[in-house]
Amino acid sequence: EEYAKGMLVPGTLFEELGWNYIGPIDGHDLPTLVATLRNMRDLKGPQFLHVVTKKGKGFAPAEVDPIGYHAITKLDPLDAPVAAPAKTSGPKYSGVFGQWLCDMAEADPRLVGITPAMKEGSDLVAFSERFPERYFDVAIAEQHAVTLAAGMACEGTKPVVAIYSTFLQRGYDQLIHDVAVQNLDVLFAIDRAGLVGEDGPTHAGSYDLSYLRCIPGMLVMTPSDENELRLMLSTGHHYPGPAAVRYPRGNGPGAAIHQGLDSIEIGKGVVRRKGRGVAILVFGVQLAEALKVAQKLDATVADMRFVKPLDEQLVRELAESHDLLVTLEENAIMGGAGSAVSEFLAREGVLKPVLHLGLPDTYVEHAKPAQMLAECGLDAAGIEAAITLRQRLLQR
Repeated sequence: EEYAKGMLVPGTLFEELGWNYIGPIDGHDLPTLVATLRNMRDLKGPQFLHVVTKKGKGFAPAEVDPIGYHAITKLDPLDAPVAAPAKTSGPKYSGVFGQWLCDMAEADPRLVGITPAMKEGSDLVAFSERFPERYFDVAIAEQHAVTLAAGMACEGTKPVVAIYSTFLQRGYDQLIHDVAVQNLDVLFAIDRAGLVGEDGPTHAGSYDLSYLRCIPGMLVMTPSDENELRLMLSTGHHYPGPAAVRYPRGNGPGAAIHQGLDSIEIGKGVVRRKGRGVAILVFGVQLAEALKVAQKLDATVADMRFVKPLDEQLVRELAESHDLLVTLEENAIMGGAGSAVSEFLAREGVLKPVLHLGLPDTYVEHAKPAQMLAECGLDAAGIEAAITLRQRLLQR
């Protein structure tokens, strides 16, 4: 009877493990599903119910395009007027990564791409089509993605793990033990860093700078625009050890992108504007907002680029020539890039007022990205208000 059952339904594996396998049943047939669950309540021992569903079932557009409708905002009524498409200033950061991945794969046959079931979201579609033998989708198994990359790096390949910031948290143990302890050559392209709009706090990449910079040997980079992202991806690819580039969801500011595969000097930031009094040290895409504020306050703005290794020489120079240092990041303030600056100043015995601006010690609820940034004080108005208030307190 058991063998006959195994020929007809796929439950033999679970039966051998001691589970009572039931199914498969149609997960959209709610009366049958409820009745089955009710019957299973009184069964003894471990039970395994196999339910089959279809993504987007019941909503025709989602059934036709399950990928496109995986993450959507509020739906307008069918008779609502068609709104004009929102204006965007530059390409998506994920698109810049996808193009770089193909370009670097052409130049370096050792490169392989790994994703935990986010081919479309991380923009690996073109790579998977052009380099199918070097593309690995491990499904929703982030821990396996990281360990697979470690194993491949041991065999001389150059793995690039395309992963969302919030999902890399699941593979943190593997990141440390399988990659970092062995100082393996793995590049993490960390998408959806920072706030992610309507996807909400479960998908926000609020902690990666904090949990990455404490790992020995990690190279941690924060691009401020599309071109910086491309440069840092190449830098991380050539770095002999674990490297991470974190970039946000959505579009860039429209920076001109150089199509080469050049790297930048590791651990060196760039002063984007020279001012006086206040120095704003930016880690990431808030650079554009910082420059707006600096124009009003005549402040200095430094694009720090690297969280680890920190450009200590630049921090020291700015501390010596300014009255107030302001660190700016779209990451939790606790343990983030700003903390690295304060730790360095404390270690060097440099006494200088420091204002840390970043994500608060709370879960930021769903909203439009611009609204979320404003609520956290990370838009131009919030940055200016925080700096002005601190200056007044220092003058007392």
